[in-house]
Amino acid sequence: MMEGNDQLKQFLDTKAALYNQPSFIDKDPISIPHAFNKKQDIEIAGLFAATLAWGNRTTIINNCDKLMGWMDNSPHDFIVHHKETDLKPFVHFIHRTFNATDLLYFIAFLRHHYQYYPSLEDAFVPGRKYQGDNVGKALIHFHHYFFSLEHPERTRKHIATPERNSACKRLNMYLRWMVRKDGRGVDFGIWRKINPAQLICPLDVHVARVAERLGLLDNIKSNWANALQLTCHLKKLNKSDPAVYDYALFGLGIAERF
Repeated sequence: MMEGNDQLKQFLDTKAALYNQPSFIDKDPISIPHAFNKKQDIEIAGLFAATLAWGNRTTIINNCDKLMGWMDNSPHDFIVHHKETDLKPFVHFIHRTFNATDLLYFIAFLRHHYQYYPSLEDAFVPGRKYQGDNVGKALIHFHHYFFSLEHPERTRKHIATPERNSACKRLNMYLRWMVRKDGRGVDFGIWRKINPAQLICPLDVHVARVAERLGLLDNIKSNWANALQLTCHLKKLNKSDPAVYDYALFGLGIAERF
């Protein structure tokens, strides 16, 4: 580990600034919601992009583009108003282990949700303001709510929950996109019920490996316990915005092979 928090903070702040800029967007799944301006379009496109964000990044983006095209590049309008016949193209969809069965349930859930709520933020935080120390309880609430309709059992593996000690990497990334607002043009900051200080840093094997090398984790396990431990260390560097270091850790792991 680098000597002292000051040296580590300076190092990670520099790396975060390097990757937290619009040039980062094009080759990242966040480019999918960046194609939209309407709040509901951004949050729907973002949910699909985050859910499918594993594997080859070009494939992720291509498959998300295909999905958005089938939704007439107006996902909220499509979700709310589509007819059964409009779903024909979707039966051929597959991305790794995410298939048409999963996709059609996602669409059914979203349609149900938007009948009652104006934003997908309400699926994570039903009240006026989120009160937890971190977003763990919001993720658990979302998981229970998402599967409160009749659903295919196989789809459960695509929505993670801290209750299973999952790191919930993709959902934490999604929350970062929706909640963080720093004016740098990458994260959207369109949700207000959750505070950036409550976010958990997205953790996968690449980030865990970098975090271990920096002395921020004891091992490279990608689980909820480590996601909490990592975020706890990052809060010592930036109490109000620990998830900003996702840029640094991800960039070091993927781009720089640190």
